[in-house]
Amino acid sequence: MTLYKRYTLVLLSVLGMCLVHTSQAAVSLDRTRVIFIGGEKSVSLSISNQNTQLPYLAQGWIENEQAEKITSPMVVLPPVQRLEAGASSQVKIQGLPELSNLPQDRESLFYFNLREIPPRSDKPNTLQIALQTRVKLFYRPLAIAPKSGLSEAPWQEKLTLTRQGDRYQVNNPTPYYVTVIEAAADLKTSSPADFKPFMIPPKAQQDLGLSTKVLGEKPVLTYVNDYGGRPQLQFSCVAGVCTASPITHKK
Repeated sequence: MTLYKRYTLVLLSVLGMCLVHTSQAAVSLDRTRVIFIGGEKSVSLSISNQNTQLPYLAQGWIENEQAEKITSPMVVLPPVQRLEAGASSQVKIQGLPELSNLPQDRESLFYFNLREIPPRSDKPNTLQIALQTRVKLFYRPLAIAPKSGLSEAPWQEKLTLTRQGDRYQVNNPTPYYVTVIEAAADLKTSSPADFKPFMIPPKAQQDLGLSTKVLGEKPVLTYVNDYGGRPQLQFSCVAGVCTASPITHKK
């Protein structure tokens, strides 16, 4: 092996170790999605610095559905804050009067971004990576927000499937966004390798991306709820129309 090749391998190994070492997220968020209920002034999120030795800066901002940074109808306060080693804090998403201009009969989609900024290293030739967390932020008008204390079936159970040739179409008649992360023929099998998770907007339809032959007559869909949970729905099909029922797992 030539000296050049040995040097290249050593360099790649060092870079690889640096990447592994520095790619561990320091600043973490307490949830995987944010729900902003209409009528409320703000929603507070908890953030923490998992690094027990170094302080980090935490920078937050909001993007619209087109991934464009925005400052209305919601804003992040404070936009930047310092987190001491091992410390926790809060970041607030503040609603602005422009929220009243959003549709009040269905959800609107935004994205909350949280970027960690590491302290500048005093060591030469150090590779630093600023990791970023991006989660869905849903504005849910008060008129469609579930009433506190009332036990209602999850709206995801209102999803239906219809046959479109040899494909299934997902129909979302609700005013909420629904994220589907798995689709299988039954409870014992996993999603096919070519299935791609998707989010279907309110009052919309979307191709499931799998054939009726693959999913059979009793497809099982897994969705993500407000708390990051992953309930399942099993569908029963009659005359090309499939309705859902929840799956209760026995303990």
